[in-house]
Amino acid sequence: MMTSMVMLILAAFLASAVEAVEAFTLVLAVGVTRGWRSTLIGAGTATLTLAAVIAAFGPALSLMPIDALRVMVGTLLLIFGLQWLRKAILRAGGYKALRDEDAYYLAERAAARAAGLTRRAGMDWYAFTLAFKGVFLEGLEVAFIVLTFGTSQGSLPLAVLGAGIALVLVVIVGVLVHEPLRRVPENTMKFAVGVMLATFGLFWSVEGTGIAWPGADGALLGILVVLTLVSLGLVAVLRWRHARHALHTASTAGMGA
Repeated sequence: MMTSMVMLILAAFLASAVEAVEAFTLVLAVGVTRGWRSTLIGAGTATLTLAAVIAAFGPALSLMPIDALRVMVGTLLLIFGLQWLRKAILRAGGYKALRDEDAYYLAERAAARAAGLTRRAGMDWYAFTLAFKGVFLEGLEVAFIVLTFGTSQGSLPLAVLGAGIALVLVVIVGVLVHEPLRRVPENTMKFAVGVMLATFGLFWSVEGTGIAWPGADGALLGILVVLTLVSLGLVAVLRWRHARHALHTASTAGMGA
């Protein structure tokens, strides 16, 4: 039980931190360019909306039979986690560009400057809408993870705690440095989150069918290790193929010259 609780909090923390960093970059770009009042109101409104979604759907999900809930949630988490893991593997293998917070920040600032400045009732609705949309869309993934993890494990407060700590930490660091959090290892964190989501998804979807895992919750560590090794193996293969392709391209170009 302790193993699953620790992994639950850690997964919620890492997933929330990744999404919070991306949302913070957008809010910072809009706030610096167009002013903070409307931007912060938009971001705050989105945060409150997400909290209301969690508060509304959490109790409703907890009323479902636990086995049916775990099969449903496990399947969704497995799909969701594999999507995160696929992107992280492609980035680590050199087949997908790493996210560049500085480039994203500059692009958002340019877009914010290009938009006309119109105020109604003292509110910059462009800044409000952009901040609300950015925080809400990034936060939806966090809300999904918090709800599924919390209700399936019967520990919604722990999942909320992990997400809350990540949010507060990112905001504090962001306010202190007042620049994009470029040093945060987003791809590594997304890789870890993808492995954890897939681990819980596989564990719960099988457990929900009535099949008991050897070692009960301790099986989570075994699944985690296997998925991590397989994922790292795929990264190694992709890096090898990428390097081989680059070498072949260079050789071809040299021969043509």
